[in-house]
Amino acid sequence: MSSALFFSNNRSPEMKFRKLLSVPVFAAFCLMGFVYYVTVFIFIEDWVGLQTSAGSLNNMIFSSMASLCLLSFLVGVLTDPGRVPLSYIPDVEDSSFVSDQETKKNVLQSKTCDKCAAYKPPRTHHCRVCKRCILRMDHHCLWINNCVGYWNYKAFFNLILYATIGSIHATVIVINCMRQKDWNSSGTTPLKIFYLACGAITLALSVTLGTLLGWHIYLIAHNMTTIEYYEGIRATWLAKKSGLSYRHPFDLSVYKNITLVLGPNALKWFCPTSTSHLKDGVSFPTLRDSP
Repeated sequence: MSSALFFSNNRSPEMKFRKLLSVPVFAAFCLMGFVYYVTVFIFIEDWVGLQTSAGSLNNMIFSSMASLCLLSFLVGVLTDPGRVPLSYIPDVEDSSFVSDQETKKNVLQSKTCDKCAAYKPPRTHHCRVCKRCILRMDHHCLWINNCVGYWNYKAFFNLILYATIGSIHATVIVINCMRQKDWNSSGTTPLKIFYLACGAITLALSVTLGTLLGWHIYLIAHNMTTIEYYEGIRATWLAKKSGLSYRHPFDLSVYKNITLVLGPNALKWFCPTSTSHLKDGVSFPTLRDSP
């Protein structure tokens, strides 16, 4: 499953594209367009010129990052994060993700969503915004007007990866442009304010997105979602109170964790539409499955 995922999961194309009709999504589009325009047509042009070899190279690199960022953004918005199959019934005997002391009744209760009045697979959570359960839910993202879940997490990760690289590149271009400019002869106050404002915007984006990227690299390396991270804090505290130790049950190894999320082919890790490695999203390998 790759680009065909846009029109899967029993949702019409019209309903999918309605997700683009959102103020935060429109704001994200505007921000991307603004950063792209000022970086290419103002700062690269003013720094080295678009017609020079250095200008063409910077333009090509930045435009490539911007295009991949836009593609990842669209995939993240338009892809359904993951619906629980109507036919799903939990395996009571498979208690690999719950403690041995729980009874079968408690196991069934832990696998039931009270709001949906239906069974939910492991790692599935109910989203109050989407008003349904999401497979391997990470969080609901306002900026893509969608949940980040099983089917679009890779696109979300690629989005913040390319956005971070693009923001850092833009910041470097703005700084170099400001350093070489002769402010004594051509630097009016409004122009200085504009340059400083653009530099502040790209720097703020670099720091914010870079921090978010580092966070999700950590999560991927541990095969963990944001929700599971905070659940793990409580589980660790409870385990310590009982004199036990806790380890995230889906944390196999760094490389295995990465391949489970991004795919076994490293060349496809950076393609947001390459999701053929994903299965049904209702079962996951655990530590107990490891030899």
